[in-house]
Amino acid sequence: MNLNIVPAKTGALWVRQGIRTFWRQPLAMTGLFFLFMATISLVSLLPIGGSAIALALLPALTLGMMAATQTATEARFPMPGTLFVALKAGPRRGPMLQLGAAYAGAFALVMAASMLVDGGTFARIYLGGESATPEVLGSEAFQSAVWVSMLLYLPLSMMFWHAPALVYWHGVSPVKSLFFSWMACWRNLKAFAVYLLVWSIVFMSAGMVALLVSMLLGNPQLLTAVLMPLVLMVAAMFFTSMLFTVRDCFTALPHPIEPV
Repeated sequence: MNLNIVPAKTGALWVRQGIRTFWRQPLAMTGLFFLFMATISLVSLLPIGGSAIALALLPALTLGMMAATQTATEARFPMPGTLFVALKAGPRRGPMLQLGAAYAGAFALVMAASMLVDGGTFARIYLGGESATPEVLGSEAFQSAVWVSMLLYLPLSMMFWHAPALVYWHGVSPVKSLFFSWMACWRNLKAFAVYLLVWSIVFMSAGMVALLVSMLLGNPQLLTAVLMPLVLMVAAMFFTSMLFTVRDCFTALPHPIEPV
């Protein structure tokens, strides 16, 4: 397996591929993303360790979205079980769970760093669902905690971006997958910058469309009703595009391991 260096314009191509593949199976991909979010939300409600377990499931469920995308590219309908393919019994479940535990631990360290800045206010709001007043959101300590979390989460996301696919499909160990994923993102930083920029424009455009529709209908209260399903659909497109970033950053093994 070799690391590929792609031009910056490839970032925009990843976005187009994700959107085009999404529209091959729009109901399936939207439904799977909704199931993704519902699973994380329900697990996080567990009284003991719910948030940690939900975080640990993220790499496996992300792999499930990639597997669904692969199915959609083959003009087949991805079934709901595809989302949980990495959690099924098999040689890859153990390493995937190890990867998830590493993600949960690393994310906890990010939250711990933010707690040093604002005493845990941001962490309680983000993880615990604590209500936030405008005064809290506008406070200097809270804003600093947000920025610290964002700056620390960036390298974390780079390490885990490709890792689920490398572990599950190519049998790379969890530790090595984090290194390879980091290097792939770093060496293709320009392409990923374009990728994130284009997606930011897409998300902002979705918000503007929802606002325009609510204004044309003369009912501002419709904004949420229009915005939520639109954002859900665009988010599903984003997750659909992730597979193409992995495909282009790595030369696949001659016989990649198929999902079990």
